Amino acid sequence: MVVKVHGPAFAPATRRVLACLIEKGIDYEIVHVDTLNGANKDPKFLKLQPFGVVPVIEDGDFTLYESRAILRYYAEKYKSEGTELLGKTVEERGLVEQWLEVEGQNYHPSIYNLLVHLKFFPKMGVPVDMKLVEESEEKLAKVLDIYEERLSKSKYLAGDFFSLADLSHLPATEYLVNDIGKDYMIRDRKHVSAWWDDISSRPSWKKVLQL
Repeated sequence: MVVKVHGPAFAPATRRVLACLIEKGIDYEIVHVDTLNGANKDPKFLKLQPFGVVPVIEDGDFTLYESRAILRYYAEKYKSEGTELLGKTVEERGLVEQWLEVEGQNYHPSIYNLLVHLKFFPKMGVPVDMKLVEESEEKLAKVLDIYEERLSKSKYLAGDFFSLADLSHLPATEYLVNDIGKDYMIRDRKHVSAWWDDISSRPSWKKVLQL
């Protein structure tokens, strides 16, 4: 069965889900949602996602939204297929979940602020809040210092295996490094830089960037 992924292929959260599906070898179809023109607020879309946020997946009769929930769903449903993304022991699973939470609560918000203010607001003619930009960069720097320490001890965030914890960082970090001129935040940290080169070179991510 082909999974329907509702959302624009360029959206970070959509990319997160697509990377997971490709790692697991799951067939999918992208159903474009023109968020720039408000299609995510259309009543038809709101029936799938009442909060009007992308992405949403339709897996047969089952519908699910929130990208990290979708990652967990497919990593568990197809645990024995494709790349093992949850760890092999309960302890490894715990670390995967821990770093997924860190990504969602500590890492992503600051990059989101940087992305919105440095990439999208200028195109929309919206004033950029440089104080917020500076504060977000400062917060992100502190988080990345913790990552540097962690990655000096293990190849990946949850251990010496690639997992959802690493995969979930791909979309936002791609914009940070290659789109808004903040690549030094990654490159100035030896172990974080090596980690990024590793995970961003995975065939699944290269395929996502081509979509």
